[in-house]
Amino acid sequence: MTAEPRRRRSADRSAARGESRIPRLGQRSVRNPYPPMRLLSDDQVEAIHEASLDILENLGIELMSPRGLDLFARAGASVDRASQTVRLDRGLVAEALKTTPERFALTPRNPRNRVEIGGDRINFTLVAGPPNVHDMERGRRAGNMRDYGELVSMAQHFDCITMLGNQVCAPVELPANSRHLDTYHANLTLTDKSFHVSAIGRGRALDGIRMAAIARGLTVEQLAEDPALTTIISVNSPRRFDGEMAEGMMTMSEHGQAVCVTPFTLMGAMSPVTLAGALAQQNAEALFGIVLTQLVRPGAPVIYGAFTSNVDMRSGAPAFGTPENTKANIASGQLARRYRLSYRTTPGSASNAADAQGAWETMMALWGAVLGHGNLVYHAAGWQEGGLTASFEKFVMDVEMIQHMIAFLKPIAVDEGELALDALARVPTGGHFFGDPHTLERYSTAFYQPILSNWQNFEAWQEAGSLDATARATGIWKKALAEYSQPPMDAAVREELDAYVERRKEEIGVGEP
Repeated sequence: MTAEPRRRRSADRSAARGESRIPRLGQRSVRNPYPPMRLLSDDQVEAIHEASLDILENLGIELMSPRGLDLFARAGASVDRASQTVRLDRGLVAEALKTTPERFALTPRNPRNRVEIGGDRINFTLVAGPPNVHDMERGRRAGNMRDYGELVSMAQHFDCITMLGNQVCAPVELPANSRHLDTYHANLTLTDKSFHVSAIGRGRALDGIRMAAIARGLTVEQLAEDPALTTIISVNSPRRFDGEMAEGMMTMSEHGQAVCVTPFTLMGAMSPVTLAGALAQQNAEALFGIVLTQLVRPGAPVIYGAFTSNVDMRSGAPAFGTPENTKANIASGQLARRYRLSYRTTPGSASNAADAQGAWETMMALWGAVLGHGNLVYHAAGWQEGGLTASFEKFVMDVEMIQHMIAFLKPIAVDEGELALDALARVPTGGHFFGDPHTLERYSTAFYQPILSNWQNFEAWQEAGSLDATARATGIWKKALAEYSQPPMDAAVREELDAYVERRKEEIGVGEP
């Protein structure tokens, strides 16, 4: 990342010349002050709950982890070791839910970026997991470390992105068995925000925990009491928990770090084609993982994750941002609140480009996330091509939509100044408010200032180059990288992190990219 000092100097020179910078909302903790939308009646929520308990008691869940099977057996579950199937009675589920925290906080190396998960708080993360990246100038390409650094730098730059996901793209030029060390290192040095670790196995989870502890100057034991990290545990729907993922989940819970259990229930493919059936399956799978976290460490922070959408029944391709996906985002929030759990959801799009389809599908699902009172809105910025690509332009478009949502969530103030009776008395009938003192006092802060929308008239827009939103987004991400300033880190901490990465790579050995 040799370009970091250059970017800081570029930003300083731009400020000195008085050039306009990208408008930013400013650091804040975002609350959702409105009542959550209810698509399901109380009776319907209970019917889904009962159906999910039926799945757990009679059908069971496959758990490909001997350690996990032992934990369930000791807790009194029915464990068939030949098929690796665990059946839970409802009493065991109810007991485990008694120890789950309703809300918790994650503290990164900069405590000002502490995030609260649960209640009426809402947090937006960078896209995570795509094997590819794309921008309009360099085209579509395999994920790599340079792009990784640029994307997390942009997430640091925009205040509305409060967390990083797990690997914004896979740097495929690096060895697969140790590249997580490089991405953790980038997360901790290029940003000072909380991030998700990879929970594919115990080793990757432990590396993230130990590196986060180093960055905060804590022991691993101290970090357990004041967690910094979370991870996404993706269930192999229908009804299977992968062994490596289960080991990562148990390791995170053992060390007091947060876990988000997320079934991937695509209606018509990995779950029933009906929304009620998909929600029942999702609920059973989520509850199974949540129970396991509490068997490992009662009180361990855990999030109810939901990722229910549908497939295109003509091709089998995943679809996102559909009406069914949006309804699932809202209904899943009702289920999470049924258990007094914080809630993870996702806005997504199946579009192959940063275009109108990508925008309307993402906005549709984003409304579901907000109306459903999601606490962790995962993949919120940069998701393209059904999650196969992290897009620079789509990142900018998503930031614009997220910032619109944050402005929407600001409550309406009604007081003497806001009612503006003095201004109404001063302005004559048929007059205007442009020059009134009430307007002049507030004109710069009265309305949300967009970063991407263009409100010029046609002639002015044409004279400026006739750039559509996607083309304008290219200029904005480039400007964001120029304005980016790397957060400071104590030299001794940086040395300790570097040494840890070097030592662990030697222990792991060189693998194939």
